[in-house]
Amino acid sequence: MPEKETVERAKRDKRQGKAPTTQAGEFVREEMHDVREGKHGARSAKQAVAIGLSKARRAGVELPPPEKGTTSERTRRSAQQAIRRSRSRTKPSTSRASAVRSALRREGRAAASKSALAWQAHSSARKRGAGSLKAAARKAVRTKGPAGRVAAARKAARTRSRKK
Repeated sequence: MPEKETVERAKRDKRQGKAPTTQAGEFVREEMHDVREGKHGARSAKQAVAIGLSKARRAGVELPPPEKGTTSERTRRSAQQAIRRSRSRTKPSTSRASAVRSALRREGRAAASKSALAWQAHSSARKRGAGSLKAAARKAVRTKGPAGRVAAARKAARTRSRKK
């Protein structure tokens, strides 16, 4: 069950017109904190992210299931199930919930470490093509605003000078 604060932050993102992935990011962030605090573990950073996305879908974030061919059929079905769950008002099974929780408690806590997340982000970025990266850069330019662009340019210049 997501915390009230997380749901509020996601709703604020929605009001501001931010993308569903940004809204879902709040739930992923909460999940990482849960793993770090020791509420439960995860087998990998990818699993921790997936749990956060599932929470987001169940909370009503309009996040579509992954496209066919990008993930396994099982993952897509799970995402569709989470979307259906958000629309129904049936109470989840307590025995199933406790079984999932106890299984996750047995997993390690290293999945939410900074190095694990960096590794996951890097491997995800490698899969994206040049066109996708270019589109992301274009969108960043549109949404940053003048002050943000100046800050980004300064940061890029600092990075370039450091790499020399």
